[in-house]
Amino acid sequence: MEFRSGYTIKPKEVLRSGQVVFTNGTDDVLPNQAACEAYGYRYNAATRTCEAYNYSPQTEQAISNEKNLVKGSRNSTEIGTTNTFIMGESNTTKGDNRNNIIIGDYNEIANGVNNAAIFGNYGKATRDGETVFGGGGFNGEAIGKAQSSIITLTGTTRSNTPTNLFVNGDPNVTIIPRSGTGAFESFEVMIIAVRTGGSAGSGAVNDRKAIKTYGMIYLDVVDQTTYKIGEFGTITGWAGEAAFSGGNMFIEVTGAANMDISWSATLHLYEMTV
Repeated sequence: MEFRSGYTIKPKEVLRSGQVVFTNGTDDVLPNQAACEAYGYRYNAATRTCEAYNYSPQTEQAISNEKNLVKGSRNSTEIGTTNTFIMGESNTTKGDNRNNIIIGDYNEIANGVNNAAIFGNYGKATRDGETVFGGGGFNGEAIGKAQSSIITLTGTTRSNTPTNLFVNGDPNVTIIPRSGTGAFESFEVMIIAVRTGGSAGSGAVNDRKAIKTYGMIYLDVVDQTTYKIGEFGTITGWAGEAAFSGGNMFIEVTGAANMDISWSATLHLYEMTV
């Protein structure tokens, strides 16, 4: 925008709050009422700021929705939903969600969940990065009653200390939340490990192992079995399985001393709540 005649300042940007920031070409400045109104904005005498619009929760939702693509009826995106695609009917994002996809009916993405996808109906995403397949919710009884989901985890080890893998590679997240009381869960996790380096004299780079673990969970009772899919080289002590603590689930792996090992796991969860 060019400087208006008679003014040495001009609008630079509009903040989400509605406040208009002015600049003199170098520094940010606060405009007086005359300068604010000269550029077509409204001056708020109480706050001594220039405003493009009145801020409200509804305004925030409208701003967020400009970054969403919603097709279908009765879909709801609550405050803080951005970069989300919804196609279907009666779907909901509960807010503070970004980079999500919903295709189907009567699905829900929980508050704060990001990078998730739901397909089908009556599915509920409660974990970052999961892909959910809704199972119909027992003829529409409730959302999240019967569904399956996929979650990817990665990590590295350099010793024989048991280590929890990161959910979607996020170094701040190792917990896989469970559905809670009344939920029956079955799972299978495919784990692949490849040595990438390290000073251990035995073995070599590209030594590798693949294992698969199956299990059933109810409350804190877990029954799981691990099978070797394949292995090559010096892989003594390499292991992986599901671990549980405080009602939460983890994918725990164990490497070997002085071996740099990269791990990738794909977890399939099958959940039913009665």
